[in-house]
Amino acid sequence: MFISIIIPIYNVELYLRNCLDSLVIQACSDYEVICVNDGSTDGSLAILEEYQRKYSQISIISQQNIGLSGARNTGIRVAKGDYLLFLDSDDWLENDALQIIHDNLTDEDLLCFNGRRFFEDGKQEEPDAGIREDNLTGWAYYNKYALVPRKFHFVCTVLRVYRREYLLKNKLFFEEGICHEDNLFTPFACYYAQKVKIIPDCLYVYRIREGSITQTVQVKRLFDMLAVANKLSDFFISIKNVDKRQLYREIAGEYFSAYRSDNLKLFGNQDVAIKKQINWENFKEVSIYPRHRRIYVLTSISPHLFRMYILLEKEIKSLFNRYVRSEKLQSQD
Repeated sequence: MFISIIIPIYNVELYLRNCLDSLVIQACSDYEVICVNDGSTDGSLAILEEYQRKYSQISIISQQNIGLSGARNTGIRVAKGDYLLFLDSDDWLENDALQIIHDNLTDEDLLCFNGRRFFEDGKQEEPDAGIREDNLTGWAYYNKYALVPRKFHFVCTVLRVYRREYLLKNKLFFEEGICHEDNLFTPFACYYAQKVKIIPDCLYVYRIREGSITQTVQVKRLFDMLAVANKLSDFFISIKNVDKRQLYREIAGEYFSAYRSDNLKLFGNQDVAIKKQINWENFKEVSIYPRHRRIYVLTSISPHLFRMYILLEKEIKSLFNRYVRSEKLQSQD
């Protein structure tokens, strides 16, 4: 079998038909759909059973609610396809997405494609510019693109197809019980991938809706990001002979962002709890850029000093921009 599509499902009766309809109309027929019903309490299971009766590609696994990561892991373990694609149950694939994926895969560990965001409030948005490149290693791919600003973030797991044997060989599963699972999974997936191809086609549609996991404000999300930073730094600090500058930039940012003023407003003062969560030796090790070293020192002394420093940075940047604009205007006179 060519590809297994893994869909974690939890209380999405309003969106599930749209997701499944996008699959059953695909021109490529060599696929299976593994629907992992993760303890839904609404009408999601009834919808799945309706589609299963109509379409032989669809199978259902029902389990107690263990979260998105656990549902994805269940799908990985039972999948039969040579390649795996993760599809969230409130999103959908574009027409002919599977055929385009089929036509572009040879023996890559990762095939990466473009996606677009769909806003329920009617907001319109152009997708990110497409990229075409092949014969990359996974780590070269990460270093080149991970921190490039994009609307549909690089870290999102759903923007790639994964060779199943490569995932199993390297024991690449999702960390269960945490938010930000993609932030942890994607660097590891890139590190172990030997061959990567990128195509510019926009194949995935990501629905932005209120109440979804990624849009919910929870203090757990704050501490889980620190857990991700700790796990990434624990592993990669010991790795030699690879360029870790981009990754270290990302990890350092995950550490100090916990103390930012916007998180203070969202969650209240969590400074004491944050300090206990951070692996400070790792934070120091990954702070290889001058700005990050300054921030490490300030946060280790007092988070309040760090927040004052960020405000000062913003003020200096604002003054500088006003100065540049003023100089331009004078030069035009």
